[in-house]
Amino acid sequence: MSLAGAALYDLLAAAHTIAVVGHSDKPDRASYSVARYLRDAGYWVYPVNPNLRSLDGDTVYPDLRAVPGRIDIVNVFRRPEHLWQIAEDAIAIGARALWTQLGVVHPGAAQRAEAAGLVVVQDRCIMVEHRRLGLPRHS
Repeated sequence: MSLAGAALYDLLAAAHTIAVVGHSDKPDRASYSVARYLRDAGYWVYPVNPNLRSLDGDTVYPDLRAVPGRIDIVNVFRRPEHLWQIAEDAIAIGARALWTQLGVVHPGAAQRAEAAGLVVVQDRCIMVEHRRLGLPRHS
């Protein structure tokens, strides 16, 4: 399913928490800079990476099921072969949406997530879309 501008705007405007799966600790990586942008835009960002324990003073969670708070959007920076399990975890925790970054596409995982009621956005950069839509800073 491809969301139109108004639906993307509504999704991003209503969200408060975003889990960044595959969050890197390297500032030159897209996952790091996109997560920083989302924090600066006012979202609460949960970093998810099984290889890290903390990042910039925040706890890093090994997987989505370990995150203690409610997650509105699961933003994925992992290769497509990991997406099925991430979709299953997003469903299990009651996330509202599954968003995959540029180049991350898995039709089966997307169909599974949609069938479970999640909004699915694939192969789009959440930072680019946020800027393009002109969303204000979250409060």
